[in-house]
Amino acid sequence: MTYKTTILAALLSATALVSAQSVQAADPIKIGVVTPLSGTYAGIGQQVRWGLDLATKEVNAAGGIMGRPVELIYEDEEANPSVAVQKADKLFQVNKVDFLTGTVNSGSTLAVGQVAERAGKLIATTVSFADSITADKCSPNVFRVNARAGQQSAALAVWLSKEKPKANVFYLGPDYEMGRSTVAAFKASAEKVGAASTGEVFAPLDSKDYTQYFGQMRAAKPQVLYTSVAGNDTVRLLTQMQEFGLLNNLTVVGASGTVTAQNLPAIGKAAEGFVTGVGYSAEIDTPENKKFVAAFKAANKIDPDLYGADSYGLIYAYKAAVEKAKSTETDKVRTAFNDLKWQTPQGEKTLRAGDHQAVQTMYVVRVTGGKFSIVGQVAGTDAIGPDACTRF
Repeated sequence: MTYKTTILAALLSATALVSAQSVQAADPIKIGVVTPLSGTYAGIGQQVRWGLDLATKEVNAAGGIMGRPVELIYEDEEANPSVAVQKADKLFQVNKVDFLTGTVNSGSTLAVGQVAERAGKLIATTVSFADSITADKCSPNVFRVNARAGQQSAALAVWLSKEKPKANVFYLGPDYEMGRSTVAAFKASAEKVGAASTGEVFAPLDSKDYTQYFGQMRAAKPQVLYTSVAGNDTVRLLTQMQEFGLLNNLTVVGASGTVTAQNLPAIGKAAEGFVTGVGYSAEIDTPENKKFVAAFKAANKIDPDLYGADSYGLIYAYKAAVEKAKSTETDKVRTAFNDLKWQTPQGEKTLRAGDHQAVQTMYVVRVTGGKFSIVGQVAGTDAIGPDACTRF
């Protein structure tokens, strides 16, 4: 190594050290995370946390956002809207967070959106499915970077029309905003392609016994069951259906959060053949996704699911918006989010300005041999549907 090369290497090393020290010394950008860390949706909250933590670690290692480190502050919302409101208010008023994410329960997202409006701050969900969040109950302060129920249903209905044409479908959803929204969305999509609806029931969140609905289900004689229960509720539902022989000659399809990498091991063989429309699969065969999956698995000893991937992608969306706005001020970041395009493990996404909904490619996946495999896909522009937000 020559003298000049040695000096240059030393200068570059010193510059990198100074840059890293400057990031550490700068005031952090605080992101509040209100997510279920306990209860029936704790597994979903765990994937949210893993995705956010991994992206934040990467961003901070690369110099932060505009030279400022990102700090995540977690609060347990227990998938309960009233608890979520209290925790969000604390993060905005006491912790002075710049931005908030993490809500899982769709009711929590809607309620926290109102808190954000009062506080003059922005939030984004990476999980909640209810169409209303970016439709009739949309908010100028709320964004969604994950696929809504209608996008999932559009992809799944295309598969259903080919594999189970004119099928009789029975519906079972959780009895709150997300459950009713997902059932309504898939019913509309399925009926458009010729399916017949034979009945529906809605079970309380965290139900322990689903057998009370089995008589109604048998009487309807469906060929297909659509369900949008999630987390531990899915484990109980499918396990009980297997025990009572209801899975014989029945195709089970559902929302993208029903069977995931997080609860699949606990469901076991009862999940075999389950089909869903999703915005993400660990099986997406691109260099970007393979790199993400490897990093996620190295950190957490498990594959990412859609919640982990969308939460990871959110940090990069926020980074892109803040750098575009050259500010963390609410009005400037809101404007920067409009029609923002950014790269994620599942490819490029766009945040539609009209309703703050992410437009993205949708996939159909099936559980085969205890693993998810991609069996179809629909272009983002074909799955997104019309902008139904009229509030802003």
